[in-house]
Amino acid sequence: MVEPVPSNAAEDDPDREEQPRSEESGKGGAHRKGKSKKKRSFWVELPILLVIAFALTFVIQHFFFRIYMIPSGSMETTLHGCSDCWGDRILVDKITYDFTDPTPGDVVVFKGPDPWTENDAPPSEPSNPIAGFFQTIGSVIGMAPPDERDFVKRIIATGGQTVQCCDAQNRVIVDGKALDEPYIHYPEGVPPEQQPFDPVKVPDGTVWVMGDNRTQSSDSREQGGGGPRGAVPVDNIIGKARIIVLPPGRWGGVSDHDPQATATPVALGAPAWQNGLPLGVGIAAAWPTLWLGRKVGSGLRGVAAKRER
Repeated sequence: MVEPVPSNAAEDDPDREEQPRSEESGKGGAHRKGKSKKKRSFWVELPILLVIAFALTFVIQHFFFRIYMIPSGSMETTLHGCSDCWGDRILVDKITYDFTDPTPGDVVVFKGPDPWTENDAPPSEPSNPIAGFFQTIGSVIGMAPPDERDFVKRIIATGGQTVQCCDAQNRVIVDGKALDEPYIHYPEGVPPEQQPFDPVKVPDGTVWVMGDNRTQSSDSREQGGGGPRGAVPVDNIIGKARIIVLPPGRWGGVSDHDPQATATPVALGAPAWQNGLPLGVGIAAAWPTLWLGRKVGSGLRGVAAKRER
């Protein structure tokens, strides 16, 4: 047998008076009603979201990664860049060199050292502050050119090594070994020859950098007058180029092929004047030698004649 469910006493007993709610419960209800607030509109939250986004972007770009636009063709075809076309945007890793040293083959972005920029005019600032603000933002996200004193090149040699150009096959030589550089590019119609330079010992704490577009790059060979002044201090390196992020058709990693890993020993030929030196000495010494030989022979013949008598 199912027991009946007891009914509500207030409903069953019409004579029962409804108990008034206490004043405190009334206040509590009013308090709960006060807690429920309307959601902020999208237009109110948008500025907050923008501020947070820019703050995070600043932190990431300042300490971890940054996007740079390639403004010139000195690194073609590894990196494309020109004033009349869509230059590559690259993601630069800024934390790698906090734990490791730069190595040959790394493509790096760096601040131009003093010998590279001492004759440059200071970068011009936009007269319009609003334009300056948007240019700064565009530079941070890689949609505008970075500081004109920032460069991107490939490390060829490091501190303590000796670099020179070139051997008989037009190859750069480091510590007596010809480099393996499959990334070198020569524009169409330009002779595939590198500009020769005398041996340079790279100062400690610096790196020797060159562009992949070897005939169209102003780099350690000539910046600062060349020689040791053309080397770049390691402290000036901003980071290592990792990925091409734009345009979409060129997505991919940036080659860091080490040209010294498979370098081959090479015997450097002496300059032409040195090669001709032995011949010149031989010609110059021929007549005195002949004269001396005749004198000696004449003397020996005289001695022999005396003995016969």
